[in-house]
Amino acid sequence: MGDNKQQTKRIFINDVDRYSSKHIAKFLASCVVTSEDEEEAEALASPEGEPAFHVVGTVSPSSKGEKWDFLREKYESPSSDELLQHLLECDVVVYNISESATQQQVEEATWVLTALHNEMPSFKSQKLFILVSTVMTWAMTKPQNPDETDVLVSEEQFIRRRPHPAFRNHHSLEKLVLKLAKGKKSKLAGYVVASGLQYGKGEDLFRYFFKVSWLMEFPKVPIFGQGTNYIPTIHVSDLGGVIQNIIQLKPRPKYIVAVDNSRNTLEDIVQMISHVLGPEEIQKLPPQEAIAMKAFKPEELECLGINLRLETFIINDFFNLSWTSEAGIVENMYNIVQEYKDTWQLLPIRILLLGPPAVGKTTLAGKLCHHYRLHHIKLKEVLEEKIAQLKEIVNGPNPENISQEIMTAAQTQLGNIHKSMKENQGRLVDRLLCEIVEEKLNSKPCKNQGFVLDGFPKTYEQAKLIFSDVNVDEDAGKEDLALMSKAPAYKQAITPEYVFALDASDDFLTRRVQGLPENVAEKMRYTQDEFVPRLTKHRQLSGAEETVCDYFDQIELHPLHIEVRTDDPQYTDIMKMITWVVGPPKNYGLSPEEQEEQDRKKEEERRQKQSAEAAERKRRNEAVLAEMAAQYEDWQKNLSEVKRQESEQQEVQALPLRNYLMKYVMPSLTEAMVKCCKTKPEDPVDFLAECLLRQEE
Repeated sequence: MGDNKQQTKRIFINDVDRYSSKHIAKFLASCVVTSEDEEEAEALASPEGEPAFHVVGTVSPSSKGEKWDFLREKYESPSSDELLQHLLECDVVVYNISESATQQQVEEATWVLTALHNEMPSFKSQKLFILVSTVMTWAMTKPQNPDETDVLVSEEQFIRRRPHPAFRNHHSLEKLVLKLAKGKKSKLAGYVVASGLQYGKGEDLFRYFFKVSWLMEFPKVPIFGQGTNYIPTIHVSDLGGVIQNIIQLKPRPKYIVAVDNSRNTLEDIVQMISHVLGPEEIQKLPPQEAIAMKAFKPEELECLGINLRLETFIINDFFNLSWTSEAGIVENMYNIVQEYKDTWQLLPIRILLLGPPAVGKTTLAGKLCHHYRLHHIKLKEVLEEKIAQLKEIVNGPNPENISQEIMTAAQTQLGNIHKSMKENQGRLVDRLLCEIVEEKLNSKPCKNQGFVLDGFPKTYEQAKLIFSDVNVDEDAGKEDLALMSKAPAYKQAITPEYVFALDASDDFLTRRVQGLPENVAEKMRYTQDEFVPRLTKHRQLSGAEETVCDYFDQIELHPLHIEVRTDDPQYTDIMKMITWVVGPPKNYGLSPEEQEEQDRKKEEERRQKQSAEAAERKRRNEAVLAEMAAQYEDWQKNLSEVKRQESEQQEVQALPLRNYLMKYVMPSLTEAMVKCCKTKPEDPVDFLAECLLRQEE
């Protein structure tokens, strides 16, 4: 165990929140030491064993909220001194500049390399500096013999490589790595990895093509330019494997080209993406359209425009790679598409709504489709669409563009439909009907995003015809057959995951229909003559020995029964119940334009709410002020009344005192004042006092 800990290397990777570095870091963090006896322990991607690498790295502050459980430590916006200290603690420094043509990453990597080179005398052991660059530094390289245009450019000719003008700084940094970190005895060993354009694990550069294919936004997936250029590529996990091998093996060649063994053009790649995930057709557009459509940035278009066929030998002859995609993106497209869906959690949601007429299936289906961005499957529309499609093939203006096999199949199917409808009073037999519905559910849009089936199938037999998987392996063992007998096999790719059986009383449904305007009732076939037979038919099917709900019970996809009791046109409570069961949306969500519109509406609602709150506060303040003014006025009135009453009381209380003064005081005072007037003393007050005192004696 102790030896393993000594073998565990500490690896620094820059910008781990970006596509390429993130998946390289994840790959290296998943590697484990599998041998203690070998001189150099072999590390392989495995969930068991001691970790071969402890990965640390820088992340941007904007990446908060993401999970970094594969990192031992993460550094947000470290200073130069802090970054250098972190680098000196590591055995390997991986600097990835393969994703960007910008100068910032190149300048930072140059500073790091120079700083490490200056610190080299203090190293206790040798460190590795691995620069992950890009094949864009080879973009302008020509074969040695200009006349031999089909000859591959060999990896051994890296001295002759010529960069794309936008990647000259990358080229200069590659040369600096090879110059500064060379020599067997050097304590800083340097390697340059020229990476092909990377794909896989959710995509980066090619993501636009995957996204428009998955969304089926266009009838043909756009490709910008002629698409005849050859693109060197590598799966991002295989790039991680290349770096792992460099760390382990420390190969003698210092310049390594990391590309898979494919020779695919851009057209090959986009055509295969469209075939597996999208409408199966492509459309060539001028490159400038990519900018106008905001599909790619100019620097991304430059990468997609590379035309280079490289011949590699180091990773094939000297490395022990466990390839994820050795044959390339086209050959492994089905696996790459599954990685893409898994990474972005693009899982189809399949819902079936059952119930009597007028219970609200169609309204509710529309709301669910809007909320989850699903496809609303209405039986009538599916039939009309299929018949129109067959007529277009049979009677189209360009029959020479359609193969005889497709034409014959269309004519046969259209003839069977017309015959069945003629023999069954305008209705299709269940077999034909279910074939058409199954074909619709198997379409790319339904398989990519999912669907809401609106009220169909109605019977046990119809459900069985559409969803049952009759292609059971005849060589299955007894145990398998026993399991199948308990839960019949069904087509998982198209069978609804969620079945909701709505119901309501006949009285409730009748009142709802009677409340509709006449023109609406006629359009929805809810007139008295049509609604009652439809409701009766539904009740008969619901009381059958085997119902459509029984079918889903048998395959253990148990329907959720919901009683509709209130006439809420928004179905608020039912929507809350269904979305709680189904969970959050599992797709890309809103487009940028829709997101902008939603943000605008939210901002408008926020402003309206603020205005309403401000108006309410103003109204309340005015009401408080008015109430205070009224209270003050009442207080003033009460105060005046109190003063009046106090005055009257004082006057009443003053009457006995007045009488006393008039009888006993005023005569003596009058007499004294008369004497004072006659005598005219120098001090009248003292004179009056003496007079009054003598009178009292």
